[in-house]
Amino acid sequence: MRGWWREISGLVLPIACSGCGRPRTPLCEECVWQLAGRGPQRVRPCPEPAGLPVVFAAARYEHAVRAVLLAHKERGALGLARPVGAALAGAVRAAVPEALGGPEPLVLVPMPSARRAVRARGHDAARRVASAAAGVLRRSGAHACALPVLRQCREVADQSGLSARRRLANMAGALEVAPGAERLLEGRRAVLVDDLMTTGASLVEAARALRVATAGSAGMSAAVVAAPPLSFGVGRN
Repeated sequence: MRGWWREISGLVLPIACSGCGRPRTPLCEECVWQLAGRGPQRVRPCPEPAGLPVVFAAARYEHAVRAVLLAHKERGALGLARPVGAALAGAVRAAVPEALGGPEPLVLVPMPSARRAVRARGHDAARRVASAAAGVLRRSGAHACALPVLRQCREVADQSGLSARRRLANMAGALEVAPGAERLLEGRRAVLVDDLMTTGASLVEAARALRVATAGSAGMSAAVVAAPPLSFGVGRN
């Protein structure tokens, strides 16, 4: 019922841009540009944790981009999944350009959300955006899909307010590939995806879990919609 109400509420309530508040549009052209117009870049948190895969982000997590991501995740603006997914697809293209035109299937692996968070929000934001991004990539000719194969195997504390070191400790050993799901990854290139990277702790743990399940190499990649401004251009190759 909750998700149904969110889907139709935009039809009967006044519409304003989720990024800047401009009336009569759910997302204005300027805010779309803020999401994806700058082009994806390599990002590195500081300090950069050991085990972090190569990460590309589509946008800086500030101003309109922050407002859009929060509107989608926390306020259930489900229609934003399409433009946010398009921005994520651009970051995926930058992260694994060699995988998009070849015969090897590309799997987008979203970060898992805690069940309590999904219940509270009424939807799984990471899974929804990953599916939207995979759709954008398929329409451009890539053989791509989203597979939510990761899951939490123990409770973790809320990451907000924790230092980078405490976030790493909080996430260590918290994720696993669901039993039997490793077969879905065989012969496919996997890229971790999420809406936001801050310290990189969650991506470090997700990469570890994937490597354990698939005996993968260290050359894993990740793509996110946004990252803090200070993580852009740090140690750029």
